[in-house]
Amino acid sequence: MKLQNVFLWRWAQNIVLMGFAPIINFFIKRKLNPNHLTTLGFLISIVAAFLFAKSKLQLAGFLMLVAGAFDFVDGKVARATNRVTKFGALYDSTLDRYSEVFISFGLLYHYIKQTMLNWESGNPDLSIITAVAVSVGLGGAIMTSYVRARAEGLGMQCKVGFMQRPERVVFIAAGAVFTYFHELTLVVAIIVVAVFANLTAIQRVYDVWISEKDNADQFISVKNKSEPEL
Repeated sequence: MKLQNVFLWRWAQNIVLMGFAPIINFFIKRKLNPNHLTTLGFLISIVAAFLFAKSKLQLAGFLMLVAGAFDFVDGKVARATNRVTKFGALYDSTLDRYSEVFISFGLLYHYIKQTMLNWESGNPDLSIITAVAVSVGLGGAIMTSYVRARAEGLGMQCKVGFMQRPERVVFIAAGAVFTYFHELTLVVAIIVVAVFANLTAIQRVYDVWISEKDNADQFISVKNKSEPEL
């Protein structure tokens, strides 16, 4: 049995879609190129990464959500305007990966800087652990995407997972925004993403293994039924 996504439930996704419907319709009516929306979202992600590096956490988190909104909208616009292309899909996925890399670098810079300042003052804290968690989370995000791409290249579907890109964006962005109340919210969000992003990669490998095993069992069953009894 395939485990379902447990973080952004379908009802929550529908609510988000309803909220973005006016924006999507605006872009559709003006027949904007969805690749332009993808590029704009990517550029906003770079600004967010820079702000993370400058320790402007709340603003960086807000811009990360805005960039994620463009990533959500571009696919809807592409399908609605009949502009779905293989290049567009590749372009979107490529910029998504680069966005995550830049965001991670911004977070790394912030937490390494915090680590150095805290050690100099003789007050070490969770900054170094969080920096490691950022690196682990980036590895998990890349492997989550790689396993899906490799599986689909082998002709198999692989879209399951606890922590896919939308969840990663929401967790990190929300954690950054809520540092307004307490700085540990981002630390917790990063650690959660680091753990579940890697579990998602493992889950996808397991899902492919189970799918292939089931297909093999079905093939053997059909073959045995088709062979005449002696």
